[in-house]
Amino acid sequence: MTLRQAMWLALHDFYENSWRLVVVNAALGAALVVAVLATLAEPVALVLVIATGPVVAALVHCAVTLVRTGDLTFADAFDGLRLHWRRGLALAGAGAASLGLGLLALRFYSGAALWPLAFLTLYLLVFLAIFELVLWTVAIAAPHRPLAAVVRESVALAAARPGQTFVLGLALLLVNVAGIAAAVMPFLTLTVAYTFLVTARFLVTPEEEAA
Repeated sequence: MTLRQAMWLALHDFYENSWRLVVVNAALGAALVVAVLATLAEPVALVLVIATGPVVAALVHCAVTLVRTGDLTFADAFDGLRLHWRRGLALAGAGAASLGLGLLALRFYSGAALWPLAFLTLYLLVFLAIFELVLWTVAIAAPHRPLAAVVRESVALAAARPGQTFVLGLALLLVNVAGIAAAVMPFLTLTVAYTFLVTARFLVTPEEEAA
């Protein structure tokens, strides 16, 4: 599926199921705001970001379920939380650690006026954010596969279509930046859910096509 098709189909998915997705996305957004504000006040509170992992997993589960079956209920969000909370914690922990190290490196290189290394670190953080979209989607879509196998598959999927994957990530980053710029609440209730829907449409095969 092309990126344009994925974005249009995800927009239709979101329109048809917005009242369900907004509730899950709002819960995630509220948890992220609390975690970010706490981290700004006390950096050690970055551990709270890890606690949002199960909610992220539930939202990704909703996106994958909707793409696969064409149907979504509130029960799917609770099923996602129950099935994937451990994987959500693991993925959030790895992501938070990578982000923390990246930000420390960016701060160090910027402070030392090592601008080439600072820009390289920034680019790597962008690539990491794009890869995280693929990784989360694949990990939740294949919950019984070991995480090591999921990482290898995610790398293979991204490498198979590097241009489209990179453009997908940049487009979705811009969508979320626009949501933040518009206001906090639209970001919390709209763009994150849409982001995972687009990624699921891009990577996950619907059941009727797989049959």
